[in-house]
Amino acid sequence: RELSGGEMQRAAIARALISDPTILLADEPTGNLDSTTGEEIMHLLRTLNDEKHLTIVMVTHDTAIADQADRTVRLVQGRVEVA
Repeated sequence: RELSGGEMQRAAIARALISDPTILLADEPTGNLDSTTGEEIMHLLRTLNDEKHLTIVMVTHDTAIADQADRTVRLVQGRVEVA
């Protein structure tokens, strides 16, 4: 009756993908997860990006997660910085 954090994240991703979108918006997709489950979610997102050519726009405060992105845009003191 109760799902783990990782199960809830995977269910949310499945719901978001059911309509076969071209863009997935992900707000802190690993924010409340342990590191192992967070890695699984990031692997899933990377696989979707690589195999389905799904564009993923992700918001995160975790620099280790952001460093996995192909492109990073940061908000620093109210200014947008493209890395």
